[in-house]
Amino acid sequence: MQLVIVDTGCANISSVYFAFKRLGVDAGISRDAKVIKAADKVLLPGVGTAHNAMAKLQQAELTDTLQSLQQPLLGICLGMQLLTRHSMEGDVACLNLIPAEVLPMQSAGLRLPHMGWNTLHSISDHPLMRGFSVTDYVYFVHSFAVAPDLHALALCHYGSDFAAVIGKDNVVGAQFHPERSGNTGGRLLQNFLEWQL
Repeated sequence: MQLVIVDTGCANISSVYFAFKRLGVDAGISRDAKVIKAADKVLLPGVGTAHNAMAKLQQAELTDTLQSLQQPLLGICLGMQLLTRHSMEGDVACLNLIPAEVLPMQSAGLRLPHMGWNTLHSISDHPLMRGFSVTDYVYFVHSFAVAPDLHALALCHYGSDFAAVIGKDNVVGAQFHPERSGNTGGRLLQNFLEWQL
């Protein structure tokens, strides 16, 4: 199985690569459209702002490539937010693979960014969430979040609810960092590797 991590130029690519290495998968890292299209599974990482990240994808001429993928695609953190229709962070159009909206977090006075460990709730029976429970902790770092809607596969509460995991068709995303979330994060990555459409 060929897994390709999209080379977005962001800082967490190596930690994502090594997280898969711990699972026995030697992922490729590429910004070549042909390599990405030929992969069995594709991962879109992201750190930084939606505006800058979308500009980098456009410069690399990868937006059409990502929008046309038929194989499983997983976005992580900002990579998940880029899967949506639009982000209020820089008021930017995203990949529109999942018709959701990225909004500033409503943290009810709690410190932003939301940084640290938190649990999930309203966990769906999607294959990506197999083995997850409301007692599992995962690691977040973000100030913007996807509003809960019918594409949410799990929610998290930090001042208010937001979508911690989203999915539609062949596309899924996790707001938390599975590569920093220990065995629980490893479970999500393993579930992604085993996911058959």
